[in-house]
Amino acid sequence: MKYLKLIRYQNLLMLAFMQLLFRYAFLKQQDIPLALADWQYGLLILSTVLLAAAGYVINNILDIATDRINKPNDVVIGKGISETRGYNIYIGLNITGVAIGCYLSNVIMRPSFAVIFILIASVLYFYSTSLKQIMVLGNFVVASVLSLSVIIIGVFDIFPATTGENRAQMASMFSILIDYALFAFMINFIREIIKDIEDVNGDYNQGMNTLPIAIGNSRAAKVALGFAVIPFILTLFYIDKYFIENNLYIVTLYAFAFVLAPLGYFGVKIVSAKSQKDFHHLSTVLKLILLFGILSILIITLNIKYNA
Repeated sequence: MKYLKLIRYQNLLMLAFMQLLFRYAFLKQQDIPLALADWQYGLLILSTVLLAAAGYVINNILDIATDRINKPNDVVIGKGISETRGYNIYIGLNITGVAIGCYLSNVIMRPSFAVIFILIASVLYFYSTSLKQIMVLGNFVVASVLSLSVIIIGVFDIFPATTGENRAQMASMFSILIDYALFAFMINFIREIIKDIEDVNGDYNQGMNTLPIAIGNSRAAKVALGFAVIPFILTLFYIDKYFIENNLYIVTLYAFAFVLAPLGYFGVKIVSAKSQKDFHHLSTVLKLILLFGILSILIITLNIKYNA
């Protein structure tokens, strides 16, 4: 159990589920070729999960003092797992994740794509050591890495299988992945701001310069609310342009009930949020919005089949 806490296994399961969903609930249902065999796609998921796990490990090692204030029950390093063992786990996860990425890059005959995995590992390291202390930039980096885990599906499974004959169809599939990556980025960016508000006491004691430390919890909450308006409006636009115009009424109802309504709830609740418990609740709401938003790809596939 201590090792599961170290790598935040629930978030990793969600990441793996998201990547499985996009391939088997969406891409596999389309009449398009895919570059990776099923077991190779499994390796792609494993690689991204291992690199994400490494990011959690190094973050736990470097955030011991902060976590003792913000989340004392979640501190693992020093309680059953030594710092040295933590670093060994971190190095092992990164080496394995990057090695798998290098192998897959050669499988699709794009060896230069291995730099993507090296970049992910490097960015997560620099985030934990320095970037997270820079106001807003740390939030942006974490949100970008999550969105990249969606885009990487297209890079390794769609792009290498693209030919002159299927270019338009493949571009359309890639475009949909980009849309979901953008949604994931926006929701996770807002959630990172909320988590900074939740963790403000420990971060302040460690001399960090997060948004709530710089401008206060109340103003930071207003900034998060302002950013939340963007995915709300874009989702409305997306529903009107792609769902309603194509008579996809089931997914339209789903989007209103499980994406827009929770976003509206988030907007209402953040106005009165004061305590750490309030902001933890809002962080959970955003995580659910992200999950339901990703699940909509399955609803879209089923709705199209049902209409057909």
